[in-house]
Amino acid sequence: MTPTLSGRIQSRIVLLGTVGIVWTLLIGLVVPRPEGAAVYKGLFTALLIVAVVGIVWELIYHVLQQYRWEKDWPTVFGLVLAIPEGIVAWALLQNGVPWDARPVQASTFLTMFITLWILIWAITNGPLQILFLRWRYRGGRFIGGWG
Repeated sequence: MTPTLSGRIQSRIVLLGTVGIVWTLLIGLVVPRPEGAAVYKGLFTALLIVAVVGIVWELIYHVLQQYRWEKDWPTVFGLVLAIPEGIVAWALLQNGVPWDARPVQASTFLTMFITLWILIWAITNGPLQILFLRWRYRGGRFIGGWG
């Protein structure tokens, strides 16, 4: 199955909206908390940024994939692509958030981002393909009529 652009965007939104929220809640329990900082506000701001930035990256990836014979990435690229996405998300979290989000320590952001990325990558390449056959054969789309 080669995921379509709309399928990749839908999968990203659904997984970040389900697995991402649950994982962020769990990570918030164990990460260091600076003096009185509302760690969840910063973590959920980071999650929102990762979702929005990820959609923009999907559009960029789609253009780049058109130059490949298969029009798709090898699976391991899904892990490596975390590096540029994480850098942009971190930069926006530190400098470009228009609302008052509590600053998140780099170690907290990295813990949340890296573990979430690996978790979603593993779910996408394993249980999701087994449990949601229609998702798999619809190019990664959850909503059949979209795209």
